[in-house]
Amino acid sequence: MIRLTALATTAVVACLYAAPAQAQATRTWVSGVGDDANPCSRTAPCKTFAGAISKTAPAGEINCLDPGGFGGVTITKSLSIVCDYTEGGVLSAGAGVNGVVINAGVNDIVVLSGIDFNGAGNAQNGIRFIAGAALHVRNVKIVGYRASNGNGISFAPTGTSELYVSDSFIAGNGTSTTSGGIVVEPTGAGAARVSLNRNQIENNTVGIRIGGTASTGGIRALIRDNVISGNTNNGVLSSASTAATFVHLERNTIFANNTGIQSDGANSFMQINGNTITLSLGAGMSATASGTLQSYVNNFINFNSGGDGATAGANLAPK
Repeated sequence: MIRLTALATTAVVACLYAAPAQAQATRTWVSGVGDDANPCSRTAPCKTFAGAISKTAPAGEINCLDPGGFGGVTITKSLSIVCDYTEGGVLSAGAGVNGVVINAGVNDIVVLSGIDFNGAGNAQNGIRFIAGAALHVRNVKIVGYRASNGNGISFAPTGTSELYVSDSFIAGNGTSTTSGGIVVEPTGAGAARVSLNRNQIENNTVGIRIGGTASTGGIRALIRDNVISGNTNNGVLSSASTAATFVHLERNTIFANNTGIQSDGANSFMQINGNTITLSLGAGMSATASGTLQSYVNNFINFNSGGDGATAGANLAPK
């Protein structure tokens, strides 16, 4: 009896001193030669973003330790994925396949930096945003998302969300007049605040589409200092039949698209300031279906094969 009691006591003590479950780290690492069974530390990195995310604390950061293809991932919390100093690739293939999906909480902020997305000519979206407070995309490459209605970036929040894209290369995406490089189209009561700066947006179907057609929330977008060229439909399209859409274009080079810029729908309001719009295959600028297109009368609009086009609504004077 004494022996049994001692054994029981030993077992209880062993349970009390058992190692706690591994805590999530604020910073984790992935490597081309890592293993998702690892703790994702710098000395024992994981293999994929999906393997690292469960070991990364909310508001933490996943870094790329060395070159690799790290696979797609769904993000449901505040998180940064940063691969600025080495190759961090996401290769997607097949209809319905996305690179990174963000479906986070109303206060969550996601940062994606230095990542290369390749849709192999047949994947759905490089980045798909459904919910969250804000998405910051910088220094990324997104190419080859050509599934039906595929997009480089699909920003379709169900609530009020913000999108910031800068210093990125977005090319060869989309298959239709409603899809392409960057498509902003909130749904339901969703609303968006958008800033796009210093990007190269090339050879998509639509370069940038700001769509107020599927939500009752408004959209406010600043598009500044971008090169938008070779897109087979519109360089920039604002289309608004339901939600009010306000788009300000400033100091962009909009070159050799089918239509340079278009404001479509009675709730579409576009202002242009200091842009170059040239060598379009169709019109340089177009306002359709009662869309508003106002100019500060300091844009360079010429040599467009379908005519330079005309503004619609009173032009603006600098103040």
